[in-house]
Amino acid sequence: MKIFDAHCDMLLKLWLNPSIDPWDGKALHTNLKKMTDHDAKIQCLAIFIPPELPSEKQFDAALAQIHILNERILKPYSQFQLVTSKWEADQLKSSQIGLILTLEGCDCIGNQLDRVQVLHQYGVRIFNLTWNFANYFADGALESRNAGISQSGKRLIEEINKVSGWIDVSHLGERSFWETIEVADHVTATHSNAYALRPHPRNLRNDQVKALIERDAPIGITFVPEFISAKKPGIQMLLNHLEHFCSLGGERHIGLGSDFDGIAETVPGLGGYEQYSNLLNEIFKRYPEEIARGIAYDHFAGRIPF
Repeated sequence: MKIFDAHCDMLLKLWLNPSIDPWDGKALHTNLKKMTDHDAKIQCLAIFIPPELPSEKQFDAALAQIHILNERILKPYSQFQLVTSKWEADQLKSSQIGLILTLEGCDCIGNQLDRVQVLHQYGVRIFNLTWNFANYFADGALESRNAGISQSGKRLIEEINKVSGWIDVSHLGERSFWETIEVADHVTATHSNAYALRPHPRNLRNDQVKALIERDAPIGITFVPEFISAKKPGIQMLLNHLEHFCSLGGERHIGLGSDFDGIAETVPGLGGYEQYSNLLNEIFKRYPEEIARGIAYDHFAGRIPF
């Protein structure tokens, strides 16, 4: 079995607390040892800049998290490889694990759009325009005014299109979502669940899900308890979101986006990467093997646009 996880905040934790060991740090839901021991094949690692950080320090913070990836993960652990193209993903050896850099919120780019090229050169391949609230480019899912994307946001998308980047719609407000998918060449929702089952602004409405499927965009179900159920969620409730997406025609587009290390609480039985098998065993019981393998890996890996 191979796992493609489209969202994880390990780099943020390592940046905030340099004493954490990336190999086997117990403070990490996803550490390198867990990935090595539990079928990881491609892991997306988010660069997330806390919104309270002054704007003039945000780009340096992004570069600092990239430095952590290079110096504390890639250099000492040669089995981990930075993946910057589909060709590189396809060429991974059985002993190797690929890592894809994502930018969770483009606040650090500001009005300097040439920074897209800089970040691309450092390996960033997936871009969220914003994280939950309004910024220079777009209104996020928790922004009540729902104003959509700005002219600067459109120009940013054009720059991301030039490098064949994936634009992640998971944190966008509803109007921003629709305006983005009309401009972006390649879109994905790396970590979102079904609004129909859990009416939360971070989740996707049925028409949004169908629009992503029409654009051949993969969608990662996420393990964030708040996005699964208003009550104490379990694996069965998460599987209900998966089944709902499939009922809308997404059985060949759904994947996994845990949001490990970006969440304070976890679903019972999904407390860390080492428990991924608890979910995948249920998926393999419920779906044909081709579909189950697609959910675990192929639906994201097979659609890498860069």
